[in-house]
Amino acid sequence: MSTTAPPRTATRAEPEPTGRTAAETVLRVREYSIGGALLLLILVTWLANPSFLDQQGIKDLLLNSSILVLLATGQSVVVLTRNIDLSVGSVVGLTAFACGSFVSGTDHGPVALVLLGIALGAGCGLVSGALVSFGRVPALVVTLGMLYVIQGVDHAWAHGEQINAATVPDDILTLGSGSFLGIPYLPLISALVLAGTGYFLRTYRSGRELYAIGSNPEAARLAGIPIRRRVLTAYAFSGAVAGFAGALWLARFGTVVADAANGWELTVVSAVVVGGVAITGGVGTVWGAALGALLLTTIGSALVVLKVSSFWEQAITGALLLAAISTDRVVRSRSTRALRKRRRQ
Repeated sequence: MSTTAPPRTATRAEPEPTGRTAAETVLRVREYSIGGALLLLILVTWLANPSFLDQQGIKDLLLNSSILVLLATGQSVVVLTRNIDLSVGSVVGLTAFACGSFVSGTDHGPVALVLLGIALGAGCGLVSGALVSFGRVPALVVTLGMLYVIQGVDHAWAHGEQINAATVPDDILTLGSGSFLGIPYLPLISALVLAGTGYFLRTYRSGRELYAIGSNPEAARLAGIPIRRRVLTAYAFSGAVAGFAGALWLARFGTVVADAANGWELTVVSAVVVGGVAITGGVGTVWGAALGALLLTTIGSALVVLKVSSFWEQAITGALLLAAISTDRVVRSRSTRALRKRRRQ
């Protein structure tokens, strides 16, 4: 007896049931809690130092968080499939230096810069995704290996040199420092990527399938979902976003060295998990991940304003990460017990 896989020609997801599961309810409350904690942190810091929310302070806060929000958006798509990408920081460093070498001393504009960064990042993501999805190598091993490979290539290429802002075309530097109606370009770009990704995951069937893969890979396979292709696409998207972030890194800072964004991998993962995306996959939104990125960035800025040692930034980030993972574990256990009880009834 043969079975026929469900058609995959439709692009939009089927309408969701009106009732919300316990996990969705807790997740929404958690996102509100992160937003409340962010507002409270900003208020306390502003009361201690009113210059924290002056025009320049707000601009700096938006600029400092824009690249991290981008990386958290790409990382969320991978984590939703029950995988992880630890190579995003090294991809940012590689693409930033490569883009700097490409435009240095030339008249290349922002379009060529962005296309090169996205292409390089997507290529790195495809390599990782192919090894994870088709090679069946654990994601942690693959992406950690890619991290060191990319860093080695970057350092061998740079030979201790750096890209200077004086050699970068003015149009590219304007992309990193300019603004539209008083809002810097970089936060606007991050918001557009975030909104587009969130809309795709929420609306289109292929986006909802990423949640299904992370929730129960075996059930997703039986439902006819092309798991390998979806995971490969998720890694390619994460790499492309990281490459895009690398191009924007060059536009933002102008001066780039080989180890740009070194160590950002764990910061990105922390932002995603703190924002409510379960490390075990299948639960979370890119909006929550963006809130997590904003929260971590604001903590760092607030500690500087309050003249507190930077050690506490790492300690607070680690504590938030542990609390988020513990919360995910408790919520998942309670949801599983509630589902079993409902089935028995």
